[in-house]
Amino acid sequence: MTAPPGLNADILRLAVPALGALLAEPTFLLVDAAIVGHLGTAQLAGVGIASVILGTLVGLSVFLAYGTTAQVARSLGAGDTARALTFGIAGLYLAVIIGCLVLWVGWPLAPQLVGWFGGGPAETGFGTTFLRWSLLGMPAMLAVLAATGVLRGLQDTRTPLVVAVVGAIVNIGLNLLLVNVFKLGVAGSAIGTVISQTGMALALLTVVVRAARRDGAPLAPHAGHIRGAVRTGLPLFLRTVTLRAAIIVTTVVATRQGVAALAANQVVTAIWNFLALGLDALAIAAQALTGKALGAGDGRAARALTRAVLRWGVWAGVVIGVVVLVIHAVAGSAFSPDPEVRAAVGATLIVLALSQPLAGCVFVLDGVLIGAGDGVYLAWAGVITLLIYLPAAIAVALWAPGGAAGLVWLWIAFSGVFMGARAATLGLRYHRDRWLVTGAIR
Repeated sequence: MTAPPGLNADILRLAVPALGALLAEPTFLLVDAAIVGHLGTAQLAGVGIASVILGTLVGLSVFLAYGTTAQVARSLGAGDTARALTFGIAGLYLAVIIGCLVLWVGWPLAPQLVGWFGGGPAETGFGTTFLRWSLLGMPAMLAVLAATGVLRGLQDTRTPLVVAVVGAIVNIGLNLLLVNVFKLGVAGSAIGTVISQTGMALALLTVVVRAARRDGAPLAPHAGHIRGAVRTGLPLFLRTVTLRAAIIVTTVVATRQGVAALAANQVVTAIWNFLALGLDALAIAAQALTGKALGAGDGRAARALTRAVLRWGVWAGVVIGVVVLVIHAVAGSAFSPDPEVRAAVGATLIVLALSQPLAGCVFVLDGVLIGAGDGVYLAWAGVITLLIYLPAAIAVALWAPGGAAGLVWLWIAFSGVFMGARAATLGLRYHRDRWLVTGAIR
C-alpha cells in the first residue's frame, strides 16, 4: 500500500498555513498583556486572570472547529460540496448560539469568576472589566473557530492564516489607539480585541457564504444539521475536558513542590503548549485529509495518508526534541533570574524533549480519528487516559521530593503515563478498522 502521489505536498500545503494561523492566534492575549502591562501591575494581574478564563472558554469550544472540519471534509470527499457547506453553516449557527449563551451567563457571573482566583479588590475589578468587555466578542470568537473548521474541511488553510495575521495586526493598532490615545485602560484593550475578532468573523463568514451561494447550499438554519453538530461536538468537548483536567492536575501537584517548582512548571507548561502548536498543525492536516479520503469511500487511501502523516508527526517530534535538548540548559534564563527556577526548567525540559516523538504520534493519531468522525471513542479514550494518569499524579504528590527533582518526576508522569496512555488507546483504535467508516455523513 503506497501513498497517493503528491501526498507529502498536500500535507505541507495544509499544515504550514495551519501552523501560521495557530501561532497568530495567541498574539491577541500576548498583545493585551504587553500593552496593559504598561498601565500598572494591578491592571496586568487582572487581565491575566481574565485571560485564563477566556482561554479556558475558547479552548473548551475548539470542538466547533474540529467537528466541523470532519463533517465538511467527508461530504467534500463524497463529491457533495453543497452538503459539506450545509454542515459548515450548521456549525456556524451552533457557534453563535453557544457564544451568546456564554455571554448571557458569563456577564453577571464575571465578578465571581474573577474573584475565585483570590486577587485583591483592584485586580478583581480590572479583571471583571476586561472579562465583561471581552465576553461581548465571544459569539465572534466562536464563529471564527467554526468558520476556520469549515475552510479546513474544504482543504483551505490559507484563508484562515491571512485572516488571523491581518486580525493580529489590526488588534495591535486598535489596542494601542484605545489604551494609549483614548485612555480607555483595560476596557480599551478588550474592546480592541473584540473589534478585531468581529472583523475576522465577518471576513471568514463572507468567504463561507460566497462558497455556499456558489454551490447552492442553503443559508437558512437547518435544525437537524444543528442537532447533528451538537451530537458531533459533545464527545469532542468531553475529550477536551479530559485534556484540560490533566493539565490542571499537573499544575495542582506542582503547587505542592514549592514556589520555585511551581514557577518552573508554568514555564515548562508554556513551552509545551507552544511546541504543541507545531504538532497540532499536522493534526489539522490529518483531520482534513482523512475526512476527505473516507468521504470518497477510499479506505486504502485513508490508511496510506495517515501512515504518511504519522511519519511526519514522529519526525517533527524528533526535530523538536533535538532543538529542546540543545536549548534546555539556557532556556530558563529567558524566564527567570532565580537559579533554582532555571535549574528546574533545564532538568524538566530534558524529559519534555525526549517525549516529543511520542507527542507527535499522539497528536497525529488524534487528528486522524477526529477526521474520521470517531469522537465517541476519543471521549471514552480521554476518560480512560485521565483515570490512568490520576494515580501516577497522586503518587508524585505523595512521594516525590520537592523542587526540581519532584518536577522532573511530575513531567515523567505526564509525558510517560498520560501521553503514553493516550498513545496506547489511540494506537489500538488506529490499528483496527472500526474507524475506517467510508462515505458521507448522513
